[in-house]
Amino acid sequence: MHDTYYHAKDLERFAEIGKNRPELGEKFFAWYTAVFEDGALSAREKSLIALAVAHAVQCPYCIDAYSNDALEKGADLDQMTEAVHVASAIRGGASLVHGVQMRKHANRVGM
Repeated sequence: MHDTYYHAKDLERFAEIGKNRPELGEKFFAWYTAVFEDGALSAREKSLIALAVAHAVQCPYCIDAYSNDALEKGADLDQMTEAVHVASAIRGGASLVHGVQMRKHANRVGM
């Protein structure tokens, strides 16, 4: 059997983040819940954003959670895939734009 660092079952233990400091856990979960309620953006739109961000920050737990959440909120695989591509383009662009820093440094040291 292949063992990995991340185990899908660990996602179910997320509530344990408040175990030693319950008042902080409660504040986090109250804020987290409020963030994902319908507002200027729908809960479905927020779920797609969260899915995209999950890929950008490479959180396997978040990818699983927001894949499920987006589907439950009516997103389809085309929308989810497009959201992931948007995040990938931003992440790739952010890496590439740092080429400006590389060029400035190379010019500064006379290369």
